[in-house]
Amino acid sequence: MVNLEWYRTFKSVYKNGNFSLAAKELFISQPAVSQQIAMLEAHVGYTLFNRKSKGVEPTEYAKLLNNLIIDALDRLENVENGFRAKAFNANRLLSIGVSKHLMSCFGASLVAKFDFIDFTFGTNEELFNLVNSKKLDFAIVTKQYDTFDTLQQKVGAIKQIVVATPDIQIQELNAKIIAEDWTAVENWLNEQRWYSHDSGIPHIKLFWLHVFNKKRPAIVANYIIPSENEMLSIMAQNTGVTIVWDCNAKTKIQNNELQLVWDSPKMPETTVFLLSGKNDHLTTITQEVASVLKEVLW
Repeated sequence: MVNLEWYRTFKSVYKNGNFSLAAKELFISQPAVSQQIAMLEAHVGYTLFNRKSKGVEPTEYAKLLNNLIIDALDRLENVENGFRAKAFNANRLLSIGVSKHLMSCFGASLVAKFDFIDFTFGTNEELFNLVNSKKLDFAIVTKQYDTFDTLQQKVGAIKQIVVATPDIQIQELNAKIIAEDWTAVENWLNEQRWYSHDSGIPHIKLFWLHVFNKKRPAIVANYIIPSENEMLSIMAQNTGVTIVWDCNAKTKIQNNELQLVWDSPKMPETTVFLLSGKNDHLTTITQEVASVLKEVLW
């Protein structure tokens, strides 16, 4: 019967020219290396190595055997290493950082794909620093970083849109948007009951800057709820208007819990990136995580 460990040991001894070095490479004892080579020599019927004072020298039979087995053994080891990496990737605990405002966009899809995930909330900078210091496997961010130790790939784009509860009549607003009567559109929006995830109303300010070319909207949010997902859930049970990432509102719009008020072409998209550390063991799983995010966003 063929014993693959004999050939693995033979390859290491042939490459290193030394039993001790082969033992270190294979994480076994030197006597175990000597025993396996002796058993292989008995199996093939030829002496494979001549012992020297500072190692061993392959015989002509060893050179022939090496030529015959090296390609097959390399392929087998590649298959074995690939299988180990996949098994490791499939069962390990993943640590993924994401903004708490984007958790509802990606959380459910990631949980459906992977068995073990430890989520961390943070800002773009906080999540980047955690990945860069190898305290997180991955981070989902909306900013591009120039770094040597961290890999980054685009997985899609999100955009701020205006949404409202179904009880609000928007026909008048739609007519004003079609007529490009921006003053009337702004006045209509100013009259609504507003929700925001932050007292600084960052989404509202950014929307007003791009759409109305104004830095300071004349809006004071009625309700500040520091999570977009929770804010939308509460708003859907009451009445009001807000500006949120489109991916957060998508399901509620589809379920008629909310209605799309305005997706302005003047509002630019924001690119979403997946950050990961340089780790060969994570190469396959990085692509799997990226694939999940792309399915959500494209």
